[in-house]
Amino acid sequence: MDDAHPPVTTAVTTVSTAPTRAVIRVTGADRVGFLSNLVSNDLNGPGQGLSYTALLTPQGKYLADFFVLDRGEDLLIDVAQSLAPVLAQRLSMYTLRADVGLEMTELTVSRGLGTAPEGAGGDPRHPELGWRAYGLEAAQEPGIDWDAIRVAHCVPETGIELISGEGYILEAGFERLNGVNHRKGCYVGQEVTARMKHKTELRKGLVTVEIEGEAAQGTQITAEGRAVGTLYTQAGGRAIAHLRFDKARDRELSAGAATLRWNGTLPG
Repeated sequence: MDDAHPPVTTAVTTVSTAPTRAVIRVTGADRVGFLSNLVSNDLNGPGQGLSYTALLTPQGKYLADFFVLDRGEDLLIDVAQSLAPVLAQRLSMYTLRADVGLEMTELTVSRGLGTAPEGAGGDPRHPELGWRAYGLEAAQEPGIDWDAIRVAHCVPETGIELISGEGYILEAGFERLNGVNHRKGCYVGQEVTARMKHKTELRKGLVTVEIEGEAAQGTQITAEGRAVGTLYTQAGGRAIAHLRFDKARDRELSAGAATLRWNGTLPG
């Protein structure tokens, strides 16, 4: 990270609630194997803490991303409220004869920076995103700029950069976000994901760009009058953008009235 954009972090414990999240509880003797066989990450390892993963369509497209916490006696799925009913319904379709139960809970989701409370799990996507906890009775609202942290590390958000039924998780950076395991074997959409990993080179995806001016999320990005991508979250003079790499690298980019610069560096 250059001096103009230092990492967004703090040593002080700060906590904020995440009211747009929902928690689904998964019970039953088959719960771990059942869920792990469906999603992009491997949930079978002992003592994993908090995991990040996705459920895909059979065609390999992103359907929903979420966190999974193994509490020993059950699993907690931390997912965007907007996707919770669809996710619960889709998972129920796969239960068949498995010993698995699914129920919506009233647990609150909290996230914070600094010292984590007991039972919290570190956000597996990036250390700068702190920790997540479930069922805390109260939380401070210190005004953490989560968007600035996400943009700094090119971390996509459900409903913004990640749209259900659109796009592929490798283009969204799920490898560096610890959201996919290529060695775990079959899962829904695995064949397409594996082919993208081993047989093709990614030609487009999410990157962090410099931005001067402002433009609405979803604004088309152009280079020399040709569409090369889409603009998303903006914070602190930077933004997350989905770009065609060969068309956008070393070009003058614009999105509405805003000017963009991308030096060709992929998130790492």
